[in-house]
Amino acid sequence: MRIAFLAGGNGWHVCDLLRAARERGHVGEVVDFRKLGAAVGGGPEPLAGFDAVVVRTMPPGSLEQVVFRMDVLQRLEARGTLVLNPARSLETCIDKYLATARLAGAGLPVPPTIACQDAETALAAFASLGSDVVVKPLFGSEGRGMMRIADPELAWRTFRAIERTQSVLYLQKFIDHPGFDIRVFVLDGKVLTAMRRHARNDWRTNVAQGGRGEATRLSQREEELALSAAAAVGVAVAGVDLLPDQHGRLHVLEVNAVPGWRALARVTTVDVAREIILFLEPR
Repeated sequence: MRIAFLAGGNGWHVCDLLRAARERGHVGEVVDFRKLGAAVGGGPEPLAGFDAVVVRTMPPGSLEQVVFRMDVLQRLEARGTLVLNPARSLETCIDKYLATARLAGAGLPVPPTIACQDAETALAAFASLGSDVVVKPLFGSEGRGMMRIADPELAWRTFRAIERTQSVLYLQKFIDHPGFDIRVFVLDGKVLTAMRRHARNDWRTNVAQGGRGEATRLSQREEELALSAAAAVGVAVAGVDLLPDQHGRLHVLEVNAVPGWRALARVTTVDVAREIILFLEPR
């Protein structure tokens, strides 16, 4: 097989996938998502000659650029190229509001969430959510840009600042948790591996923000929630984040359609990159 890895460079995950592809006898090539072009009516097809395309990043860009990238992926799918993950599921998961709405629509437990476009509405949402919220970028990952706000004055200043950038204000009720969440790596409708991520001097548990990972075995309920969450947004490969509250009730925080596994590699024995390549082979 000839496999394209859409990325912004040769980062750790790309190198791991290239290694796994090589070990299985395939040819892997890194393609810069930002350099993709496409022609209509006789020009060269984008990514022609590849049997599969694995999306490893969605670089920052304008709305036009992001939409164009999704268009290219959809065109690849239309001509029979396997794309992991499909464009439709990427669009869903990149947009936190849409993903949360899909999860809730599937009957899964999510934190109470309000998205709006102006500061006054956000202030009313802040009060209705108990005056203790997590504000997140609508598009973002690894815990970057998230703020916990429990002070009305700070809320006023923050919401006004976000409003001036013409960004969507995305607020979730803060879930008081026991200091950890659970990252579940799902592949092809099965749980591949999982870990607990413990917060370190912070309320955020993301390993990229200083959290500590440890391997864990899932309960039946945890496994069911993770698989249902991945199915709800249509992803074949996913990192599903589950958060227990102080009473043990689980909440689905997020489904990442371009999940990392570097932290998982440190605490488990699963070769995630190899499993991804094996998933591509029969197709």
